[in-house]
Amino acid sequence: MREIVLDTETTGFDPESGDRIVEIGAVELLNHMPTGETFHVYINPERSMPAEAFGVHGIGPDLLEPPQQPEPGQVILRDKPVFAKVGQQFLDFVRDSKMVIHNASFDMKFLNAELRWMGLPTLPNDQALDTLAMARRKFPGSPATLDALCRRFGIDNSNRTLHGALLDSEILADVYLELIGGRQPDFGLASVEGNSETQISDDWRPTARPNPLPSRLTAAEKEAHDAFVEKMGDEALWKVLN
Repeated sequence: MREIVLDTETTGFDPESGDRIVEIGAVELLNHMPTGETFHVYINPERSMPAEAFGVHGIGPDLLEPPQQPEPGQVILRDKPVFAKVGQQFLDFVRDSKMVIHNASFDMKFLNAELRWMGLPTLPNDQALDTLAMARRKFPGSPATLDALCRRFGIDNSNRTLHGALLDSEILADVYLELIGGRQPDFGLASVEGNSETQISDDWRPTARPNPLPSRLTAAEKEAHDAFVEKMGDEALWKVLN
C-alpha cells in the first residue's frame, strides 16, 4: 500500500482571494514505512509575500514589501519555478495514492485551485486522509496541532522553529504512524506493490538495540531466586538448563 504524506506552505488562507502555494513537501510510505522517496519544491507565487505568512514559514523575504535581504537559511522565491512548471511533476509523484495531510481541507483547496488554473485534473477530496480529524477523534478535547501531537507521542520536532513543508511532512509521517497504532501496524505482511504474492520484506525487520535494556531484576530478587533454586537440589531444571 502506497501513501503520500504531504504538506504545503502558502502566502495566506484563501486561493480564491489571490493566495498561492510557495512550497510543497511530500514523503512516500510503502506499507506504512518511509521509502526515502520524497517530492520537494519551492514555487514562485507571482505575487508579494504578506508579512503574516512570512512570519510563519520565513520563505520569500525577497517578495516582502519592501523586500528584505535574506538571512542564512531563508529561501528566496523570485528565481523558483511557477506552479505551472511543477504541477505535472507533482501529479506524477502522487498518482492515485492516498494522501496523508494534517488539516487536509486547507492543503487540498490550494492544490486543486492551482491544478484547476493549469487545466490539469484536480485531486478527489476523498483521496486525502486528514490526520487532524483522526487526532480529534482519538483524543477528544485535547490539542491536535502537529506540535501537540509530537509532544504526546514523544516525537522530536526540535528542528521545527518555522514551518517547512518537507520537514513537516517527515514529522507528520511519524505522527500518522502513531495515530494508526505505532510503526509497522501490519507487521510488514502486506503484499508488496506490483507483486501479487504476499511476502515479507527485509526492510521491516527489527534490528538489535545499540544498548541492551537494563535488567529489571533487583539484587535482592536475584538472591532470593538463587536460594529457592538451591533448595530444589541438583536435578532442578534451573540448574540442568543453565
